[in-house]
Amino acid sequence: MAGHFEATPGGGAAVALDEVEIAILRSLAVQLLELIGPGDEPAEGEDPLAALFAEGPSEPPSDPALARLFPEAYGDDDTELRAASAEFRRFTENDLRTRKRDDALVVVRTLDALTPAEGGAAVLTLAADECRSWLGSLNDLRLTIGTRLEVSDEDGGEDGSLYRLPDSDPRKPMVMAYLWLGALQETLVETLMP
Repeated sequence: MAGHFEATPGGGAAVALDEVEIAILRSLAVQLLELIGPGDEPAEGEDPLAALFAEGPSEPPSDPALARLFPEAYGDDDTELRAASAEFRRFTENDLRTRKRDDALVVVRTLDALTPAEGGAAVLTLAADECRSWLGSLNDLRLTIGTRLEVSDEDGGEDGSLYRLPDSDPRKPMVMAYLWLGALQETLVETLMP
């Protein structure tokens, strides 16, 4: 189980994580929450149903990582498609942000509930609904890190050089996190497949 998810009864999954892995995952999830931004909670006395129908932004985010997390629906090749994308974004981005925020909060909360043994690992056991949240967050983290690293295809560049960085390269820790998150994501997907 060390380093990869395994299926548990009831459609869940489990993975053994040491203190450093827990701290890294938690830190990345908190940074993702900060990137996504706070939610718009209905003001006191405001109708919560009205808040559900509040319009969101119509322009894509200027931050490349956020633009990757909240991409254009129809591309931006012509004026008509840009208008359709703006309309789609206006009515969907708030909900998408809420879902991404909720997924990241599940990651933080499940990690906070762990108590690693001294010098050992703790076993993170996720219920089926928590697995879906973890999958969403692992994907969002990889997209964000990949954007920051300017990963453009499956192998990290035409020659794969991103994965052969010298230890002195300042990008190395983020590349290692990117690869590790990918392995966690892959094993979690495999546990959930019938």
